[in-house]
Amino acid sequence: MRPTSGLTFGGRYQLSSRIAIGGMGEVWQATDLVIGRTVAIKILKDEYLGDPGFLERFRAEARHAALVNHEGIANVFDYGEEDGSAYLVMELVPGEALSTVLERERVLSTDRVLDIVAQTASALQAAHSAGLVHRDIKPGNLLITPDGRVKITDFGIARIADQVPLTATGQVMGTVQYLSPEQASGHPASPSTDIYSLGIVAYEALAGRRPFTGESQVAIAMAQINETPPDLPVTVSEPVRNLVYSCIAKRPEDRPATAAHLARAAQALRRGDIAGAAAAVPGIAGGAAALTSATMMATRVLPTAEGEEGEATEETKRRSPWMWPLIAIVSLLAVALIAIIIVIAVQPQGGDGEPSSPPPSTPSQTPSDTPSATPTEATTVRIVREDYLGLSYEDALQKLEDSGGEFSINRVTGPAAQTPDQVGTVQDITPVGNVTKGSSITLTVWDEMAPLPQPTTPTADPSNGNSGDTISIEFPSYEGCPKGYARTGYRFTLTNATASSTDLNAGAKSIDIVLGDPGQTAAVSYVATCKGDLESPQSQTLEVPINP
Repeated sequence: MRPTSGLTFGGRYQLSSRIAIGGMGEVWQATDLVIGRTVAIKILKDEYLGDPGFLERFRAEARHAALVNHEGIANVFDYGEEDGSAYLVMELVPGEALSTVLERERVLSTDRVLDIVAQTASALQAAHSAGLVHRDIKPGNLLITPDGRVKITDFGIARIADQVPLTATGQVMGTVQYLSPEQASGHPASPSTDIYSLGIVAYEALAGRRPFTGESQVAIAMAQINETPPDLPVTVSEPVRNLVYSCIAKRPEDRPATAAHLARAAQALRRGDIAGAAAAVPGIAGGAAALTSATMMATRVLPTAEGEEGEATEETKRRSPWMWPLIAIVSLLAVALIAIIIVIAVQPQGGDGEPSSPPPSTPSQTPSDTPSATPTEATTVRIVREDYLGLSYEDALQKLEDSGGEFSINRVTGPAAQTPDQVGTVQDITPVGNVTKGSSITLTVWDEMAPLPQPTTPTADPSNGNSGDTISIEFPSYEGCPKGYARTGYRFTLTNATASSTDLNAGAKSIDIVLGDPGQTAAVSYVATCKGDLESPQSQTLEVPINP
């Protein structure tokens, strides 16, 4: 059943307008007809209903979010399946995703970032205390309300400790740019995994860029495992830098002990209490050194020879001449194994994309000293602004869906439309150019037209008269019709007066009226009409005294 405006789910949730579309389904604004509450309803795409894995993930989102009651986590109110559709009813959070904020502002102030980190970490602690790991913390899943509150959404790939995995790979993975090293290596996620992802979010908000990039998902995941992040800008104070570096340490044990500790540290830094922050997260006192050490340990593919350097050198002299080729072969096999794990791990899960073809078999040839480059895959989609301007919002959503980019779509109401045919069409789209798959795209849509200007108050000639007199009511030509929508006429409203016709043509500038009962007043007002059934507001009322 394809969602459309006016359709009702569960006998009580009536759809009004589509908010966003993603890989698994669509999100609509709806009204709960029973209690009159406005809600968001997430509807699973029809093509996924026949797949038990997709459906179970959707059900899991309802169960997982219902486990946690915290102001920083979007509430789930209901879940249902009917007529070939599955739907999830959630709290409608006013505001916008952090991803949209970052696209617009690029870099946020240190205090604002610490506030977001503190709020998010506090909400994560509530989830972790319930035994739930989110596993996909990213800007697109953090909603910022107009008053600055943070709400975590999308628990669709969250996992409870000791829960059976929902996918054949054994792990339900998150977005590769925010993937922890342990996730990229195929190890189980833990609460520390969410802390790492939140650290990447904080880094991006402070630096205006993500710390780890690459030409493919595999390359980015390898960077998460092996590379040291570039230094944060010098404008970021050392304690704040060290807090971020602690969060994105390669080893989970080097990160903040819990999300609660991270929240306390971020709040303390906002107050300028560095000692209090360091008490919660010791890495604040020396995070850079810890990060470097952890990174060096993570990049060792093979163990070093035991003993001091001198002993290792002497041991090398006694090795067989076949030892180095053997080490080279083992090294290549280790790299290949890691690459295969990452390829499996970063595949879109739970319906967020089509499964890729199996990895190619290793050719039976003698490996060289330099491994061949990992094949890259297209990670961006070309978005051309002109291709979307003027499209209806629905058509633009469909075009983005057809592009294969699996984007998260945010709808923003733009300026008032200048003509009726602009209403509800795309006024702008950001970002444009080569846009990373899975990222957030904002569609700005023309708002309803502003009311047409009010016509000038008419005048009477003469200004009064006797009952039965005919007087002329005059008015200037109305020039308030939108461009391309010509004036079509005028329509008068009369009280205690009559006229041969109250509907005038576009060129009229006066109307003759016959005054009514003596001792009263005649009231005259009018509206101007424009092409396309447009109509101006009513003019102010002219009162004409009638002599006794």
